Formats: sequence, C-alpha cells, structure tokens
Amino acid sequence: MTFLLHLLVFLHIMGVAVIVGTWFYTMKRPTVTVGQFWAAVLMLVTGLGLVAYHELNGGGINYVKIGVKLVILLIVLVAAFIGMRKTQRSEPVSTGLAHAVGGMALINAAVAVFW
Repeated sequence: MTFLLHLLVFLHIMGVAVIVGTWFYTMKRPTVTVGQFWAAVLMLVTGLGLVAYHELNGGGINYVKIGVKLVILLIVLVAAFIGMRKTQRSEPVSTGLAHAVGGMALINAAVAVFW
C-alpha cells in the first residue's frame, strides 16, 4: 500500500509539473496545450485517489483544504479544457486564459505546501 501512496503522490506532482512547466515554456506566447488539460485530469484523479487512500487508512484529512484545492483544480480543468478546444480549432487563446491555467495550478501547489 505504501507503493500506491508514493505512486499517487508522484503522478500528482507530475501533473502539476506538466501544467506549470508548459506555462513557463510558453510564457512569451501564452497558449494552452492538450498536455495541460490531461495533466489537470491526472491531478484530479490522483488527488481523489490520495484522499480515498488516507480515508481508508484512518488518516486525518483537512476537508476544508481539500475543498479549496478541489475548487482551484476545477478552475484549472475548465480553463484548460476551454483553451485546449481553442487551440485544436486554431483559434487564438487569450493571455488571461493561458495564465489562469498555469497560475492557478501554481497557487494550488502553494496551498498544498504552505497550508
């Protein structure tokens, strides 16, 4: 079970790394990629898996923190989906939308670390 916990944490961190790394990489010409959307989906799935793991093992869960992180992640997910669809249709992605995806993912990581 410890391996499962470490795998979920690793994949969750990789999701953040893909979103924020791509955001930094495309900073001069902000856009949203398909990879950012799927990384947000990965973060959602692994985050729910982490909560379930801790719930099953009797760990104390801060539900307020998890709720805040879930709301932020849903914002990232919706913004990434909208941006991905615009990119696939060769439509311009607004700078604010691209920065919302990367910036909110970075804020979500900060909440995880500092709360």
